Amino acid sequence: MAPRFPKMLSPVTLRGHTLRNRVVFGAHTANMAEDGLPGPRHIGYYEERARGGAAMIVVEPMPVHGATILTRGNFRHSDDSVVPHFAKVAAAIKRHGAVAIQQLYHVGSHGDSDLSFHAHWSPSGMPSYHDTDGSHAMSEAEIEETIDGFVQAARRCKEAGFDGVEVWAAYHGLLDQFWTPWSNRRDDRWGGSLENRMRFSREVLTRVRAICGEDFIVGLAINDEPDVSVALQKRDLAEIIRRLDDEKLMDYVTCGSGSYFDFYKIIPTFQYPEKLGADLAAQLKGVVKNALVTAESHIRTPDNAETVLGEGAADLVSIVRGQIADPHLVNKAAEGRPEDIRGCLSCNQMCWGRRSRDYWISCVINPSAGREFEWGGDRFTPAARPRRVLVVGGGPAGLEAARAAAERGHRVILAEASERLGGNFRLAGLQPRRAQILDLIAWYERQLEKLQVEVRLNTYMEPDDVMAVEADAVILATGSLPPDTGFQKAFPDIDTMPGWEKGNAFSIEAVMARQARPGKRVLLLDESGGWRGCGTAWKLAEDGHEVTLVTPDPMIGRNLQHPAADGPLRKTLATLGVRFVVESSILEWHGDGATVISHLDGSRSRIDADTLVTATTNVAVDDLARALRANGMSVTEIGDGAAPRQAPYAIYDGRRVALEL
Repeated sequence: MAPRFPKMLSPVTLRGHTLRNRVVFGAHTANMAEDGLPGPRHIGYYEERARGGAAMIVVEPMPVHGATILTRGNFRHSDDSVVPHFAKVAAAIKRHGAVAIQQLYHVGSHGDSDLSFHAHWSPSGMPSYHDTDGSHAMSEAEIEETIDGFVQAARRCKEAGFDGVEVWAAYHGLLDQFWTPWSNRRDDRWGGSLENRMRFSREVLTRVRAICGEDFIVGLAINDEPDVSVALQKRDLAEIIRRLDDEKLMDYVTCGSGSYFDFYKIIPTFQYPEKLGADLAAQLKGVVKNALVTAESHIRTPDNAETVLGEGAADLVSIVRGQIADPHLVNKAAEGRPEDIRGCLSCNQMCWGRRSRDYWISCVINPSAGREFEWGGDRFTPAARPRRVLVVGGGPAGLEAARAAAERGHRVILAEASERLGGNFRLAGLQPRRAQILDLIAWYERQLEKLQVEVRLNTYMEPDDVMAVEADAVILATGSLPPDTGFQKAFPDIDTMPGWEKGNAFSIEAVMARQARPGKRVLLLDESGGWRGCGTAWKLAEDGHEVTLVTPDPMIGRNLQHPAADGPLRKTLATLGVRFVVESSILEWHGDGATVISHLDGSRSRIDADTLVTATTNVAVDDLARALRANGMSVTEIGDGAAPRQAPYAIYDGRRVALEL
């Protein structure tokens, strides 16, 4: 039988190095450095992806100068003390057969003064789109200093054993700022004509090659930004890359999407189409004669990769979040079992969402991400003594606990009260464009079947039922339910919303489960600031309801800022006619409308509505745990049953408790 992914799995040569397949684990800020140095967390993270089959791994950006420190976890710049530490990272990657690359970057005007305490340096002193500051127009001496910063950083990478470097020109970073007329307004030899505007990048690439040698890989990262008029467009970038390629200044070029002008597309959520970097890559394929072309951005799966490569749009594909979610994606595809790949949700919640808060990154559905050095990677050590394990509840916490326990050789029974697995997580998968959650639940179902977990659906467990199983370990993942009182955190002294008893008031869970039939006009109270409320508003509006979204927050989707999902969401809701009422709460529900109060000036207004829908804090379903403990039984509570939280913490709980068995 012919392999399913022949293009993706075929080898290719890059400056004398043979890549075993066409999949790259591209550069992204893992933010795991401690005191500016990579340690066990970093090493374990990259090593697991090399072990999992990636052909080339591009380690997160190394700032080349003090002006470009952007995160707490950035590496030390301009300091040879990093070399022995990076040597450990490079060695860990290479011992599993992957090519090791280090990205080098300078963000130019788009710095972060809170972290760098340094003026942002740029060609012409334009404003930052990362913070609210302006930037310093570089002098000739400062340009030379910065070029040397790239060169010396590349030298350190060579000395540490890396096979190459990737010079970052993407997202309107410093190299792109020199290329772009809007940001390069110089009248000296570094500005004006395209030849002059290319001088900075040409000098960087030429001098890096000179110091690192002919056997050293030099890559270049760029981006596609078609929606911003001042950004370079595809034809402009194609001409720049053609000229650099004619001089053989880089060995490959990586094509991403978005920019600091429109940050949402840099790490696109499920709200965007897949394969965003492929269009620019295809255009570059038509002009380069020497360099390989890598397509990056929202290429999640082997099927995505095979399509891009099969169409000839690129020579390589960078799958980043897909390999964060499943570090063994490539090996599973190569072994003919792509159905075992745990598919990325494109949610950004724990990768970019944690990075944007300046933590080290992880993954909603793969809690081993960032913990490989503690948990042994995304693999399982057999239990010393297999036990009989009962898991009660088939939501995300229970699913992960059952799967991970079975992977370790325990005999597992999973009891779920309803007719389907997934719990409230399944309801989230019914919101617009979130079907990847349903795919994940289907993945769990396949894994549980392969692992011979005994799944008992429609099985509501009473204390006597639990004790009758005679399990060696009892894990309770009983989830949470809405309080159905209309309680709002804005009014902590009022347990039940006035007028709640008048009816036509439902939780978002009841609406998404189709246990309630909302009227034409819906007033949705969102205290969550996330997908529970906003995704339900989207669904209702898409189904033809007239939706008014009320929140005590100063903006709709406040908690979706971290995963870079809020802006596109608000645009979608506005297009669907959803009305926004912010910094407000509901004083009273009248059965056919509500009195709403502004938290700014105390003014009151009435909003007519047929139905009130609430997205407020749930309450843990812990009755079974309390009853069993009262009977002297030792149980472990996880997920929402321990405390209502978001999915990543439930899945983390499930993995953790299984590893402790």
